[in-house]
Amino acid sequence: MSYKIVFFDIDGTLVNEEKEIPADTVAAIRELKERGVEPVIATGRAPYFIKPLAERLGIESFVCLNGGYVVYKGEPLYKHTIEKNALEKLVALAARHGHGLVFEGEHTFCADREEHPFITESVLSLKVELPAYNPDFWRTADIFQVFLHCESKDEPLYEALKTDFTLIRWHPYAMDVLPAGGSKARGIAAMLEKLGYTASDAVAFGDGLNDKEMLAYVGFGVAMGNSNPELLPYADFVTTHVDEQGIRNGLIEAGLLPVYSA
Repeated sequence: MSYKIVFFDIDGTLVNEEKEIPADTVAAIRELKERGVEPVIATGRAPYFIKPLAERLGIESFVCLNGGYVVYKGEPLYKHTIEKNALEKLVALAARHGHGLVFEGEHTFCADREEHPFITESVLSLKVELPAYNPDFWRTADIFQVFLHCESKDEPLYEALKTDFTLIRWHPYAMDVLPAGGSKARGIAAMLEKLGYTASDAVAFGDGLNDKEMLAYVGFGVAMGNSNPELLPYADFVTTHVDEQGIRNGLIEAGLLPVYSA
């Protein structure tokens, strides 16, 4: 199978625990482009979090906010926002339990608390700046995703909201809150349709719980060696660790790079 496009998660896939891109990953992406195969970022991160990384890798297209915001070569082509009435329910319930929220819009993100230890710890783990304080941001801006800050023991408190949202844990203190049915796969499907490709034309790499749908959807799904164990059943291949040429070895297995690539 000759694949035409490859989607890459960021955290734990393109970057390691220190949020650094391994040198061999940079080289592998460059070689992939030289062979005429397009690399695309597919991440839970917002577009304003990924610009330096995308520039370093020479990647112009991305599926951001867990499939809610899709850009191809600088042009937005798909947006999936959260309904205001659903947000109102989330805001009320989180306030009742003292759980901080961070609202992610198209151009910036804002928190509903000026200071919250869970917000500080989870957001800084991404090596990005802390959000501005604006508890009413969700009322006036299009919101694509929310960080809900609570521990896993508190997740049952939000069970009633699962008809409105998809909730995915990404940090001990934080979950992604997406529109119901939202996923990276949904955003990828929008891009493939625009390009005239099918899912079988695509490869995807990931390591986290928000990568399940993406790896299952594409023609060849690659889980990193450092993946959450729950992701592995969704992959066609498990490559090596992000710091052990995981990207290169996955691309070799997909037939997109030669075994002895320089």
